[in-house]
Amino acid sequence: MELKPGSRWKSSVCNAEVVVVRPPKGSDLNLECGGVAMTPLAGEKPAGATLNPAFAEGVQSGKRYFDEDTGLEVLGSKAGDGSLSLNGRPLQRREAKALPASD
Repeated sequence: MELKPGSRWKSSVCNAEVVVVRPPKGSDLNLECGGVAMTPLAGEKPAGATLNPAFAEGVQSGKRYFDEDTGLEVLGSKAGDGSLSLNGRPLQRREAKALPASD
């Protein structure tokens, strides 16, 4: 799977969609949602794919998710029930940075 900046992907098992913000370092990496490989936005979802309960924490729209080892960063563009992973390793949600206090 070629994860280029700006490429859009959809889950094969739920309604989640993401946009690649920063591509990963390395190749042969599978972006997954709900434990199943994601498909390009224009592609067809595979028949019979089901959500793995171990990957069911959900994706939130407008939140960024990243993998520290490869540098991959994606933005949730549509919420869904499955959680994101890269080759079976869960992605972490990036927390918003606190703004400096103004007096």
